[in-house]
Amino acid sequence: MKKINVGIIGCGNISGIYLDNLTGLFHNTNVYACADANPESSKRCAESRGVKNLTVQELLECEYIDIVLNLTVPSAHFDICKKALKNNKNIYVEKPLSLDFKEGRGLSRLAKAKGLLIGCAPDTFLGAGIQTCLKLINENKIGKVIGATAFMMCRGHESWHPSPEFYYKKGGGPMFDMGPYYLTALVALMGAVKEVQGMAAKSFEKRLITSEPKKGTEIEVEVPTHVNGLLKFESGAIATVITSFDTIGSRLPHIEIYGETGTIYVPDPNGFGGPVKLIAQNGAEEPVLVNAYEMNSRGIGVADMAQCLIENRTDIRASGDLACHVLEIMCGIQKSSDTGKAYKMKTRNLF
Repeated sequence: MKKINVGIIGCGNISGIYLDNLTGLFHNTNVYACADANPESSKRCAESRGVKNLTVQELLECEYIDIVLNLTVPSAHFDICKKALKNNKNIYVEKPLSLDFKEGRGLSRLAKAKGLLIGCAPDTFLGAGIQTCLKLINENKIGKVIGATAFMMCRGHESWHPSPEFYYKKGGGPMFDMGPYYLTALVALMGAVKEVQGMAAKSFEKRLITSEPKKGTEIEVEVPTHVNGLLKFESGAIATVITSFDTIGSRLPHIEIYGETGTIYVPDPNGFGGPVKLIAQNGAEEPVLVNAYEMNSRGIGVADMAQCLIENRTDIRASGDLACHVLEIMCGIQKSSDTGKAYKMKTRNLF
């Protein structure tokens, strides 16, 4: 089978699972090289995986690389993606696409103008869990979808992440960090969003790191850490979304989809599988068999992009247009919170 060469920029915490899957799980990709702003990080990654160690600029200009996988911190996503596209590289980036909707839309337009592919995480919606839920909706198991709820409630990442500071800077916070999983799942299941409203708050000015190696260090919080959003879909359905880094505990479900004749319990959108349950009109709860393994398949979006390149197709599923729509939803919720007015979506018919 033909393999597509991938170059990874960003050798941090998330890079390990991508490297595992792109070299072992998927058979149409080959990790050719890695790079990082920290030369030591890049060197360690390259030596541990047996790939080339390049500088960021060398990787962007390398003629043997077909896809640049951008795993940098969110604040660097736009700059690296733009440079990759200008160097005629297809680009796949960790979420979010950018920190600014106009920048994200610009990346999507630049890729199309140059005839290149742009994709963006999350790709978890391609997993068995959410795809099973989509099948139930398409088979009319709950009738017309009328609404949904989605909740991501936790106490933040400073208790486990080795370097959690960026989660509380621009581009971080629960909406921009975890919101893409929930919003992408909702859009995959319910279609495009046409209007959003939001309220957001920063509950604590400082956070204390309790994980090693920075235990005891205080973090200045720059972004909202408790965000509520209302989404109105093109279909007329309405969803409530809450993302929070400020809750000690919660028993709320991840996502529920409500139809005229039933309800679907959707598994955690930060994973690829998980339990799916169908609640029928009579109130009976029925577990639904998910016919696939639930392993962490991060990178399936990159593999899908690679297959598109092999087959000369452009219909990548974790697409830049989808990511741009999700980015606009997140930015729209914040803008609505700032202005006190509903935000009308601009990308509603673009994917």
